[in-house]
This record gives sequence, structure tokens and C-alpha cells, in this order.
Amino acid sequence: MPSSDLLGIGASGLLAAQRALATTSHNIANVNTPGFSRQRAELAARLPEFTGQGFIGTGVDVTTVRRAYDSFLTEQARHATSEYAQSKAFHDLAAQVDNLFADSETGLSTSSQHFFNAAQALANDPSSPAARQMLLTEGETFEARVRSLDGRLSELDEGINTRLQATVAEVNTLSSSIAGLNQQIRDLRGQHNDQPPNDLLDQRDQLIQDLSQKAAVTVLPQDDGSLNVFIGKGQSLVTGDHSHSLTTLANSYEASRLEVGYATKGGVTPISDSIQGGELGALLSFRDEVLEPSRNALGQLAVGVAQSFNEQHRLGMDPQGELGGDFFAPIDSNTAVSLPRADNTGDGVIAVAISDASKLTDSDYRLDRNGAGFTLTRLSDNQAFSLSAFPGGAETVDGLTLNLTSGSINGGDSYLIQPTRTAAQQFGMALTDSARIAAAGPIRTEANLGNGGTGQISAAAVTNTTGLPLPPNGEVTLTYDAAARQFNVSGGPGGTLDFDPATESNGKEFDLPSVGGLNFIISGVPADGDTFMLQNNTGGVGDNRNALSLAGLQTKPIFQDGTMSYQEQYGRLVAEVGARTRQAEANQDTHKTLLDQAVAEKEGVSGVNLEEEAANLIRFQQAFQAAARVISTADTMFQTLLGAVGR
Repeated sequence: MPSSDLLGIGASGLLAAQRALATTSHNIANVNTPGFSRQRAELAARLPEFTGQGFIGTGVDVTTVRRAYDSFLTEQARHATSEYAQSKAFHDLAAQVDNLFADSETGLSTSSQHFFNAAQALANDPSSPAARQMLLTEGETFEARVRSLDGRLSELDEGINTRLQATVAEVNTLSSSIAGLNQQIRDLRGQHNDQPPNDLLDQRDQLIQDLSQKAAVTVLPQDDGSLNVFIGKGQSLVTGDHSHSLTTLANSYEASRLEVGYATKGGVTPISDSIQGGELGALLSFRDEVLEPSRNALGQLAVGVAQSFNEQHRLGMDPQGELGGDFFAPIDSNTAVSLPRADNTGDGVIAVAISDASKLTDSDYRLDRNGAGFTLTRLSDNQAFSLSAFPGGAETVDGLTLNLTSGSINGGDSYLIQPTRTAAQQFGMALTDSARIAAAGPIRTEANLGNGGTGQISAAAVTNTTGLPLPPNGEVTLTYDAAARQFNVSGGPGGTLDFDPATESNGKEFDLPSVGGLNFIISGVPADGDTFMLQNNTGGVGDNRNALSLAGLQTKPIFQDGTMSYQEQYGRLVAEVGARTRQAEANQDTHKTLLDQAVAEKEGVSGVNLEEEAANLIRFQQAFQAAARVISTADTMFQTLLGAVGR
């Protein structure tokens, strides 16, 4: 029977319509399947047959079933997915830190204000036991809040490690699944004349889309239909039907800090610095840009408050007539941590002490030995300092004093120095007895009531805190000699102090280091023979001079080389974290818009439109019915022919 007969043509049309109906039904069934691409049956006319009257058509064939797919739009959506996943995860994490610092229940603003208010209340009533106890209590509350805040940040740090491990495991699972689909797709195409297994292709694309949520990847198609997937700076995750694993490993300096590594037969290579996009990129960048700088800044704040408050408290005197001791536990030495790199060949141990909190930064540092020289690099801005005295002697940079205490440092050895990372953990109280609070000044000064001039002497400050400046019942007397324009000193170190009222009447500062470090100012025009006395402030319970100085530390510029107060320093920290969080939120909104646009464009090509599919159902159903009618007509014609022959 010739293939151009009605029965054969009708049968081919019936089969083609059936395949088209099945494809349309498949589209409708998968309208909500993630990653599914609309499919269509590709039809082509069969080769015609030649007759004496010309070429006669022989029907239709379904050549293939092809999915609606655009590689450019797919890659665009994949990239947008990676960018949005990173910006969202980064913002969610940064917002947690922002809330910790800015919230009145967890931040330091409220507790620090109460602490300095208590210091001011003591200055207003220095003889009040209740005021002393309140300052001690508020100090305990303040230091507990600092340690609690650092504890929350430490928990976030530990959480980063946990999430890195979980995300790396997800990446490995996805990579393995993609490699498995590569093999299936390649095998099926080889077995079936290179026909595309569309649903497997969609599944593979969806897995790669899911992978891009974890990290930015590069995808390269191969001639056999497989896709190779790369991460970072070209590290292969999937090559054909083989997958390669990521892992986590300890940082070469800090064992508790996990990094992302690429596993090979030769070992594990750290690749954290090259990871971009996705949740992995967000975790790593958040830790580097927000979390660790915030912990450093909080530690810097704790060091500055403890050091400045202790220094001032030691300059005062308590009700028992003793100089004040440390109010907070000292954290200005043995706080900074130097961590040797794991592959150092030397055994040098470096001690790092915080010698000047006012010059301290919130940066980490790296110490390297290159040849015979040593370089200290401030990692926040990569500022390098060449060390000249170290390691033979101590060397001070940015308020840090470095000293090699034992062992040796070989060429190529390196150390990570974290001056303030753990400082907030060590912030605590040294004072436990409110009666030991040194609210008074240890020295009182007075002018003789019989003085005839206008000379005045200020309250004396103590600059040496090893003991009371003067012996019990001791007194230093300054007697002015107008002719010599100087004070004669008696009762102490002796000697003279030059003072010329003609040029120094606005005030001249004097130091008497030989009597325990006294500092005072004389102003005005003293008459010849006028005297001024300096005495131990015995019984000075109502003296509030040191309490006033303690309260004044709230606004005294003690940070950033003496340019920022405690309030300004903490405000700077809160503002920086807040700014990063707002920027992250803006990035998230932008990338969400870009993702929505990319997905919409991709869906416009690949997505299932139910209205269109419903129309196709009707169209292909009509085609099926028409083809069936052709077959029916052919049968009628055949029966007519049989009837005619039978007669």
C-alpha cells in the first residue's frame, strides 16, 4: 500500500496530534513544577511520493519534543539568584548585630549612661554611702552588659562556622546530583539518536539554580550534553559525571575560625578569599566586614574605658585616706593575642601589650619576617610598619608594644595579632567594696589668709599613684620672693619655682615629681611673702574632685589618639554597623528587583501559560478528530471499493 494513501496519512496525523496532546498535557501537569520548561512537539511533513501527476504528500512525523529554553536568560537568572541570596543573607546577619548594638536592652547606651550618671551622683554627694554603692552597682551592670554583648557576638561567630559546614555539605550534595544527571543525560542522548531528555535537562538546570543560591558558579556546556560547573577562581565542582568536594578547614592562624577549602588528592586548598555570591559569600563577607570588626571595636571600647577609668581612679583617695586602686580589672596587658601561622618553622613566642589605649585601633595586624627584616601590617588598611628594635627589643606601634619573649622567628614566619578581639570578654570589676571608691583628691591646697596679693593656687593633681604624695602630716609651703620673681619651696623637695606675674599671671603649671608627682597651677599677682600650702587631704570625705574627674570621662576625648570620647566612640561603632546594615538592605532590595525581572524574562520564554495550553488542547484535539475522520473516510472508501468488486 503506498504511503501516500489516505489511511497512512490519516494515521500519521492521528499519531502527531496524539503526541502534541500528550506534550500539552505534560505542560499543564507541570505548571507548578520548579524549573520546568514548556515543551512542544516539533512536526515535519514526510517526504512526498512522486506520481505521474507530481509529488503527493505522505503525512506528518513528530521529529522531536523540544523545550522552550534560552541559555542567556537562564544564566542571567542564575546570576541574579546568586546576588540576591548573598545580599539577603548578609542583611539578615548584619541586622542581628545592628539590633544588638542599637537596642536599649542589649546595647551599651543605657547602661553606660547609668554608670556615668552614678559617678556624677557621687560627685554631687561624695560622703553618701548610698551614692558609692550605686556607682559600684552600675559599674557591675555596665561590665556585665559589655561581656554579654560580646558573648552574643561570639555566638554569631560560632554560628557562622556551623552554617559554613552545613552550606558546604549542601554544595557537595548538589554537585553530586548534577554530575549524576550529566551521566544520565549523556547516556540517554547516546542511546536515542541525540534526542534531548527535556525533563532531566530541567532538573539539572534547577539544581544549578539551587547551587547558585549557595555560591556564584560558572557553567560551561560540553559537546556531549553535559555541563561543567566551576566555583571561585575556576575550581571545578562538576566535570562531566564527576563531582569534586568542598570542605571546611581551620584557619592557618586561628584554629577556631573555619574557612572553605577545595579538596584534591594533594590535600585541601583554602579558597575563602575567592568565594563570591550566594550564602557562602554572605557568611564569609559578613564575618570579615561586620562581625569581627564589631568585636574588635567593642574590645577597643572596653580597653579604653577600663584603662582611663582605672588611671583616674588611682589618682583619687578613698575615705580611709588611701589612694584608689583599679576600679575595673586591668585589660591593658596580656590581652592582645599573637597567633603563629600553622606552618611557621620557628618557635618564637610574642608578647603583645596595650601600652596606650588612646592610640589603639580596632584592626588586626600581621607580623611577617621577610629576610632579616620584620614588617607589621595593619590589616584594616594594609598600612605596613617596618620594625627596627624588634625582636632584639620592644617595639611600639599604634599603642601596642611587641616583645619576643622566647624562641626564634625564622624567615617566612608570620603571626596574626588581635589586640582587642577578646578584650571585652575580660572586662570586669576589680573593686568589690564601695568604701574603696576614691572620690576625693589626695592633696588639698590653700592660700594663706594673710596674703596681700591676688595670687591663687589651683587644686593639686597627683601623677604618681604608688602612694600618698606627702608623708603623714607633711606639708609643702611655697613662699613668694617678689624681687627674685620665684617661690621658695620648704617642707618638701626644697628649691625654687620661677614665677613672673608680668607674663604668667594667667596661670603657670608646676610639677613636683620628687614629692610623689604633684601638679598644680598658680595664677594672679602674689605679693612679696605670700604663702601657699599643699597638704595631704586627710579626712577629706566630702571632697568630690576625683569623682568629678571620673564622671567627666564620659565626654573626655580618650580614643582615636585623643579625638573621640567614649560616647563618640560607641556612637561611631553603632553608626558604622547601622550604615552597613542599611546598605545591605538597599542591596537586597535592588537585587530582589533584578531577580524578579530576570525570572520574569526567563518565564516569559520557558514558563507554562495555561491559557495558551488550553488553546493548544482544543487545537490538537481538533487535529486528532480531523485525522480520525480521514481514517474513517479512507475506511468508507475502502468498503465502497470492496462492495463494487464484490458485485
